[in-house]
Formats: sequence, structure tokens, C-alpha cells
Amino acid sequence: MKPAHPSAPAPATPSADRRLGLWLVGARGSISTCLVYGLHGLREGSLAPTGLCTARGPFADLGLREFSQIVLGGHDVCTRSLSESARELVENGILPADLVESGSHWAAAYEARLRPGTLDGPDVGFADLDPRSAQLSARSPREQVQQLALDIEEFRQRERLERVVVVYAASTEAWRAPDPAWEEWNRFETALDKGAVQPASLLYAYAAFQAGAAFVNFTPNLGSSVPALRELARHKRLAHCGNDGKTGETLIKTVLAPMFAARNLKVLAWQGYNILGNRDGQVLSESTHRASKVRNKNEALRSLLGDEQVHTHVGIDYVPSLQDWKTAWDYIHFEGFLGAKMSLQFTWTGSDSALAAPLVLDLVRLVDHAAGKGEFGELNWTAPFFKAPLAGGSHDFHLQFQGLLEHVQGWLKPQV
Repeated sequence: MKPAHPSAPAPATPSADRRLGLWLVGARGSISTCLVYGLHGLREGSLAPTGLCTARGPFADLGLREFSQIVLGGHDVCTRSLSESARELVENGILPADLVESGSHWAAAYEARLRPGTLDGPDVGFADLDPRSAQLSARSPREQVQQLALDIEEFRQRERLERVVVVYAASTEAWRAPDPAWEEWNRFETALDKGAVQPASLLYAYAAFQAGAAFVNFTPNLGSSVPALRELARHKRLAHCGNDGKTGETLIKTVLAPMFAARNLKVLAWQGYNILGNRDGQVLSESTHRASKVRNKNEALRSLLGDEQVHTHVGIDYVPSLQDWKTAWDYIHFEGFLGAKMSLQFTWTGSDSALAAPLVLDLVRLVDHAAGKGEFGELNWTAPFFKAPLAGGSHDFHLQFQGLLEHVQGWLKPQV
């Protein structure tokens, strides 16, 4: 009979320069590409840390890892090179061409550390898939986890890393109904032995924990959110957080919605419409994948308005020519004093990847710091970074950010 939990890995030996490993799942995607070249610019001092919360006070007083101490690696399932991803972002006015040129050697070293990832079942038909990923995905779930964990552990040992943080930034998975096997660790292990564990995000989270790494889920995918994996993280004393990075339209919603509630204005309808390009848009054009994304957008809004019956809708359409740019238009119909009907509209246009990349760096530096302080399990103070925070709580961005600041102030207090 197997033990309830696998044994915890031996802690890594700290290196002299305290190098931190950042392992990206979705390593050649737009977010990762922006992060790779952006980190190069930050290391070289040619790029301002605009968009990084950790570059300003009080975060800057924490003594977080320097950008020069972060080493990158990752998993991906496509054959497209990082330079191809960068070229598209340059052509679309997101990555500066001189930054890509100066970072070519840095990017090549990163590409050499990448390993083939595993596929989620419904994604097998995409055109540019790496055949090695198809081979890995054909193996049993337990064998897939073992290989993914081995890749992370080899990265840790080869690069002499003190700690590794795995960031899940892959495409949105198809929505799945809850599985009883996700509820308890023993049942999860049994299902894994029977070859009955999907989606892939669960396997990546499990592999990260098996390798003794912290885990950050920047997508709406399940990741480490299911009870069985939360239990494992607590047992192994590993930190994790997620889900679904809050970068654009939902960020504005979580700032505006509390205003309506505070002024006792009755929101009658909140209609949203999104158009976007790139691989994310292509994936979200499939209804089963889109359902995963829309759930987080609607649940946060209804919670903030305190009205489960309010009409909300989020439309998402794929427009290939937009590439990495996204436009969201929201129409808010509300009722004021004397029954007067009024409306507010806003349009948000931005690059999700350029907005997300600095947040990923923020999270990695903060999660690393928390792990060094002995924190583990769900990190509830990371809530302002996510649409669906693992630890729950308010979706009000101002309250979430205040909670983060209070936690940071606690770190800064002198130890008695």
C-alpha cells in the first residue's frame, strides 16, 4: 500500500550568488517571450522597470532577488522558435527591435534550456506541435509527471539554483466538470495509476511539487487549485498561488464595480465584448476553452456587485490581424436616484503579454521571498494579481492590494 504522500525532496544547497530558477510552462508563448527579452533589458539596465510593482516601495525595500540572479528555462509543446515569437512581437510594436537584437545570445541560452512539454487532450490537433510532446503525451500520466519533474530537477542541479519557481503560462485549457479524484490526495494517486488524470495543468502542478518547486498559475486552468494538490503542497511545505492573471478588462472591473456598490447604484447589466489575436485568441475561439476564461470574469463581477441575478456577459472573438493586441469594450447600464437609467462605457486596448510579463516577474520574486521566509500553501496575499485567487476573499482590487501591502510591511518589521 502506497503512503498517503510521496516523501519530500531534499532541499537544494544554496549557491554563493543565490541564483533563482524561473521555469516557464508555455516557454515560447507571447508572455514568456516578452519576459525573456524584458528580463535581459532589466539585467542590462537598458529597460525601465515600468509595470513592475516590486520596483517601487515598499517592495523595493525587501531585498528581493536581483534580475541578474534569475535563470530561465521551461517547457513548451510547439516547434516555433523564440526568435519567431519575438519577430511577430517586434512587427506588432510590442518588443523593441534593438532589445531583441542585443538579447539574441541571452535568448539562445534560454532556448537551449527548453524541454518538450505535455499536451492537454483537446489540443492534440494544433498545427505546430512538437512531435516529442506528442510522444510524451502518449505515455501514462504518471510517466509524464516523472519526466516533467525530472526536467525541472535537472535544471535546478545543472544551473546550481537555490530555488525554482514554476510559472504556468500556457494556453487556456478546455473546461472540465469537477472530478471526484481531485478531492483527496489518495484518490488522485489512484486515478494517476489508472491513467485517468487530466487536464495537463494538473500534471504540471504535480510535477512542480514533486521537484520541490513553488508553483504560480497565471492561467484560468486548474493547475494547483484542486483540493488534492493543495493538500500535497501543504504536506511538502511548498508555496503556490493563482489563478488567471488580472491584466486588463477584469482589472478595471474590480476597480470600478466597488464604486457602484459603495454609492448604492443598482447595476442592471454589465455587457463586455473582447476581440483579440495571437495563439490565445485562437484557443479561446473554441467554446470549451472560452468557457474556462469567461467563468472567472463573470464570477468576480457578480461577487463585487453583490447581486447574483445581475445580467453580465463577456463575449470573446478571435481576430487574427490583431496579433498580440486586445480590445475590450464594456457597457454598464445602471439605475440611480428617482429611477433614472444611466450608463458608463469604457474601451481598453492593450497588449496582454506586455501587461502580464512584469506581473510574472513580480510574482516570482515575491513567491521566492515568501518561500525563503518559510511560507507555504496558498499565498492569499497574491490576490491582486489574479482574477480567481486560490485562497478566495474579496475581488475588490483596492482591498486586495491593501492586503498585499500589509503583508509586505509585516516582512519589513524587525524580527524580535
